[in-house]
Amino acid sequence: MPDRLGTEGVRGRRGEVAVTRSRRVTVSTDVHGHTAGWSETPEAPPATPTPDPTAAAFFDVDNTMMQGASIYWFARGLAARKYFTTGDLARFAWQQAKFRLLATEHAGDMSQAKEAALAFVQGWRVDDVERLTEEIFDELMAPRIWAGTRKLAQRHLDAGERVWLVSAAPVEIGRVIATRLGLTGAIGTVAEVIDGAYTGRLVGDLMHGPAKAEAITQLAAVEGLELGRCAAYSDSANDLPMLSTVGRPMAINPDPALLRQARERGWDVRDFRTGRRAAKIAVPSTAAAGLLAGAVTAGLALHRRRQRVD
Repeated sequence: MPDRLGTEGVRGRRGEVAVTRSRRVTVSTDVHGHTAGWSETPEAPPATPTPDPTAAAFFDVDNTMMQGASIYWFARGLAARKYFTTGDLARFAWQQAKFRLLATEHAGDMSQAKEAALAFVQGWRVDDVERLTEEIFDELMAPRIWAGTRKLAQRHLDAGERVWLVSAAPVEIGRVIATRLGLTGAIGTVAEVIDGAYTGRLVGDLMHGPAKAEAITQLAAVEGLELGRCAAYSDSANDLPMLSTVGRPMAINPDPALLRQARERGWDVRDFRTGRRAAKIAVPSTAAAGLLAGAVTAGLALHRRRQRVD
């Protein structure tokens, strides 16, 4: 059964969970022990004359809804605010690119990504993360939203369907992006919060690979969705479990592995990249993005040390 969290700090039945008044996250644990979390936007999209309560669309964020990884642009925004140097950013971006090009997203890498994700949020207040995400979205993310993907999402909204973002980023970041885009909400990695601040521990797993499919299945059970009538969109073969869970999968700006699978399975494909612009998209996502969280963490630690020195 799902637990609706958000009015006061509480402790869930499976693991310790705490949230604040400003945070409204649904945490659900299925019979297999898989825990997922999602958050609706503060103001739901306007109702349509003929809402469809049993169908929804799920959009991956990185390189699907926007060019590059949301955590990368978040880090760019932090660098602009002097939390760390652009040299630090470039070094860690190169490490991400190397991971993606070598396709080394195996179990060990996921462990490293999870550790980085844990460290990234530790000590931060939820309100500060949401405020910075709003600022950085307007500055750096909004211009990089793929217009074609955004139109696909709007078609679902116009058809009376709910539209959810699905991201490995903290669910609060996903919710801010969803709010800015006028979508229903976001599924994301859920971090434990106590007294309004992140503890550095996760609730459940990093929202990556099979975890996305599990989360969609749990949300569908809670919201009364028929997965056969739902749609999912992604750029990466890592999201094959999510794409295979719904009745209407589509590959967006696909990597070679996903493009091959999409053709074999007869899935629709849309590529909004063109010419040299496509070649320049080297900002990775998924597990490799966790490495950048390490850069952000180091930058935040350096920033705090400087503040103490000053």
